[in-house]
Amino acid sequence: MAAQTVASTTNPAPAANSVDLGPAAALSCRECGHRVPLGPVFACEECFGPLEIAYDFSGHDTEELRKRIEAGPANIWRYAPLLPVPADVADKPNINPGWTKLVKADNLARELGVDAGKLFVKDDSGNPTHSFKDRVVAQALEAARAFGFTTLSCSSTGNLAGAVGAAAARAGFRSCVFIPHDLEQGKVVMAAVYGGELVGIEGNYDDVNRFCSELIGDPAGEGWGFVNVNLRPYYAEGSKTLAYEICEQLGWRLPDQLVVPIASGSQLTKIDKGLKELIELGLVEDRPYKIFGAQAEGCSPVSVAYKAGHDVVRPQKPDTIAKSLAIGNPADGPYVLDIARRTGGAVEDVDDGQIVDAIKLLARTEGIFAETAGGVTVGVTKKLIENGLLDPSLTTVVLNTGDGLKTLDAVASDTGLTATIRPNLDSFHAAGLGS
Repeated sequence: MAAQTVASTTNPAPAANSVDLGPAAALSCRECGHRVPLGPVFACEECFGPLEIAYDFSGHDTEELRKRIEAGPANIWRYAPLLPVPADVADKPNINPGWTKLVKADNLARELGVDAGKLFVKDDSGNPTHSFKDRVVAQALEAARAFGFTTLSCSSTGNLAGAVGAAAARAGFRSCVFIPHDLEQGKVVMAAVYGGELVGIEGNYDDVNRFCSELIGDPAGEGWGFVNVNLRPYYAEGSKTLAYEICEQLGWRLPDQLVVPIASGSQLTKIDKGLKELIELGLVEDRPYKIFGAQAEGCSPVSVAYKAGHDVVRPQKPDTIAKSLAIGNPADGPYVLDIARRTGGAVEDVDDGQIVDAIKLLARTEGIFAETAGGVTVGVTKKLIENGLLDPSLTTVVLNTGDGLKTLDAVASDTGLTATIRPNLDSFHAAGLGS
């Protein structure tokens, strides 16, 4: 489940029966339980707590539901019966992400000391704009349609900006997205190429996010759906599809351990929600699982709180190469702590050098070029095993949430040509390149 920024929006919520969002029944406050009709709101009017989707899954038949999912399209809409979307969602123009590879990573397992056949990498770099953000944006787009928005917007550390630009272009929406001015150039180009408006903000992601919250209340923001602000309850549900896919790809079985990167923390909390829903619906056997959170040392407020035994996360000023995780005041931080402790997991961090080493390790062993967030999860997995916190004999899934082509600068300085030779055999052999 996800926590949202506790600010209000002036966009009015429509009547409960004015939108068709499938099994979604209402918005429910995670703190006090107060319910409101479905609409573009994200904070409780009673206590300012975060709102999330409440569902009505009554009357389902487990085997029929399983068959319906398995017969569905090879994207996230195979899980439409479990998401806040209309039944005909697959017929609408969307980028249709999901059903990415679950790679059995035996080569990486040998390097890390994990038992053969027990380590998997969920590689979400295969999505349309090469990150998991396509999942949450595709979900938010359907909410934007339902509520009559005409502009799709967001605050972003990079990947989300590209996903919003692509989804808006595909659906015929205007897009205007806001990013820190100093993002990696690859992410800037990928966000801009779709033809929408891309605005750099002088400051870090937390500054960008605060600005977007203000813009919602301004007349200039009328008709704008901010996917991670006023549409956040719907947007966040897209991350559940990672949990659904992992379990289905494992043969409708829960993994024993998952290692998930933490930016806002929403992805981790929604993966936990997805796993619990599958148990509730009888689609997987109910048994223990552990969720581990992964952060970069240069932006590790949740890891610091976990290790100190705190329930409150103290904000940090980010300073790390893992810019996609550089959220110094993570909205879902306290909920991540709860989940890590409840499931018997942990929250750990790695420094920039360890991130780079882990990116290279994953590329060398499995042929997967991860962006810096993937380096964080692989590096943390290694550290957890070395510290005895992650059991190498159990089925473990590590998330790679984006493509390394977006963060080339992280590895460019010490990655390049093996040798430069003249075009003849003498030069080839002199360089020691023969067998």
